[in-house]
Amino acid sequence: MIISPSLLSANFLNLEQDVLELSKESNLWLHLDVMDGHFVPNLTFGPIVVSKLKNFTKLPLDAHFMVTNPSDHMDWFKDVGLTNFTFHWEAATHHDRLIQKAKELYPSVGISLNPSTSLKVIESYIFEKVDLVLLMSVNPGFGGQSFIEGTIDKVRELAAIRKNKNLSFTIQVDGGVTDKNAQKLISAGADNLVAGSFVFSSGKGNYHQQITKLRNP
Repeated sequence: MIISPSLLSANFLNLEQDVLELSKESNLWLHLDVMDGHFVPNLTFGPIVVSKLKNFTKLPLDAHFMVTNPSDHMDWFKDVGLTNFTFHWEAATHHDRLIQKAKELYPSVGISLNPSTSLKVIESYIFEKVDLVLLMSVNPGFGGQSFIEGTIDKVRELAAIRKNKNLSFTIQVDGGVTDKNAQKLISAGADNLVAGSFVFSSGKGNYHQQITKLRNP
């Protein structure tokens, strides 16, 4: 089980110390919510900030692009050391082409779906091309929102697709993840949980405890 603390909830005035603290953990990704102020109302990380992170951590950098122009961002971030590039299905028109291009630049490529986007809108063969599918369990754009319970059924549906097609893509869930719903998500088939407020609101020194609670709620 991979836990992906969302740096959106970290201390931006002391980001280096938060990342160094998390770097002590194993099976951890650092989740970067890249927002453009257009697809979602907020603005967050740019490539300069992300490139600096690679100077003091070996943890995989997992970028979730909540942007209207993922193709442009794909080029802008290609040299900053990202492990995973996830774009929103709703923001793209030529999904297959975008996935092919991203695979030339990044080790792992994912697609993300808003809570109201059905899995049925995705052509079956697309699941064979991606490394990760991110299911939003809140509406994107803001941290600290409440978990949408219907996501658990959606995870179960996606896990069935993965099993029936004998595929190995990662199922990631992002939004309102806590120790109250983590086990339900894991049991449904999720293997990568993004958590921001739950990890960081505990305060520095307690991150390990919070991450352990997600793995063993």
